[in-house]
Amino acid sequence: MTQQKWTATDLPAMTGRTVVVTGASSGLGLVTARELAAAGARVILAVRDEAKGNKSAAAMPGTTEVRQLDLSSQASVQAFAAAWTGPLDILINNAGIMQVPQARTSDGFELQIATNHLGPFTLTALLLPHITDRVVTVSSEMHKRGHIDPDDLNGQNRPYDAFQAYCDTKLANLLFAFELQRRLTRAASTVRSMAAHPGLSKTSLASHVTGLSGLGQKILVALFAQDAEHCALPTLYAATAELPGGSYAGPNGPGERRGYPTLVQASEDASDEQLARRLWDASSRLTGTGQTLTPAR
Repeated sequence: MTQQKWTATDLPAMTGRTVVVTGASSGLGLVTARELAAAGARVILAVRDEAKGNKSAAAMPGTTEVRQLDLSSQASVQAFAAAWTGPLDILINNAGIMQVPQARTSDGFELQIATNHLGPFTLTALLLPHITDRVVTVSSEMHKRGHIDPDDLNGQNRPYDAFQAYCDTKLANLLFAFELQRRLTRAASTVRSMAAHPGLSKTSLASHVTGLSGLGQKILVALFAQDAEHCALPTLYAATAELPGGSYAGPNGPGERRGYPTLVQASEDASDEQLARRLWDASSRLTGTGQTLTPAR
């Protein structure tokens, strides 16, 4: 557990460390990147829109670099990883989309599972030989409403429900993070796999959602949400605090909607080792990555 009010001022000195933050041009990713750069890290903003990323980076202190990365495209992920040279201390899988209309990617994957899970899965697998410290995967409390069928990750055998598909991807994030830690442990690697969730955040992630669902979310946000500065704290905590691999950080307030970082409990499904192995194997088949791991030791 952590002290009651861990904030960005508690970040350790990050001088000499290199961090990749996906989705770092706005929202939680922007705050995460900015605070790590302010602490002295060299931060790579991995973003879909380089112009937007450059604008965000220009307003940050410290050493930053912008690189193009579209997690919905396996080709883009592979190109990003192939261009990487040298050590990478921390990878933060922050980027994600929420409750978008049904769509397929150029790889034929359902858009939310492609962006929120399969893209980070491939990125992590390909960058792992370079990673020296840890991988942080950002999930959500909505993982508790998720259901994963590893034999139907693309939802071809069920009607599309945008909210349910989002929840499913957040469960996939935790299953992946915990299974990665188990595999790292078996490989005798000192690299750690961590997870975090922000609570309820005042960001633009679901600003496009309309109808009753959109109205309900706006009411929840108005009543309980925190700003991005507070909601990025669990990610920063998971990325820098001295915690054991497999830790899951979230807010310490009621319902884990708001508060300061602490260690929280994942759902029973998220801790299902057999389900995690099946998800890993299915993700590996779909992406052609992750069959074997070559982590730093």
